[in-house]
Amino acid sequence: MYTSAKPYFYGTGRRKSSTARVRLYPGTGSITINGRDIDDYFGLETLKLIVNQPFGVTNTIGKFDIVCTVRGGGISGQAGAIRHGVARALLASDAELRPSLKKAGFLTRDPRMKERKKYGLKAARRAPQFSKR
Repeated sequence: MYTSAKPYFYGTGRRKSSTARVRLYPGTGSITINGRDIDDYFGLETLKLIVNQPFGVTNTIGKFDIVCTVRGGGISGQAGAIRHGVARALLASDAELRPSLKKAGFLTRDPRMKERKKYGLKAARRAPQFSKR
């Protein structure tokens, strides 16, 4: 596995309630998430594509190995958090990638969160069933 002695670029990504701590090592393009391979961690092909999007935009496919830990949320939110973290880490590796990453919208933290439950309601907006009689 990777040791802390090897140089790497770091980026923190967040989406919904997921937080990803992403480290980019110069390498061949292997992706490890929570100690597991990406194919093992994400079942859907679309989620794997989401994680790899920043590399496609910046033409850096196969130049970095990703090692990341991700916590919280579901698999879709975690994929979005990893993408955000990868984009930030790529920015740390080369500041000239900023315009292309920003244009694609990968540096923007998606602010949409779960709405809180309100008192008197069953959920955020779901009211108790109304009965006329």
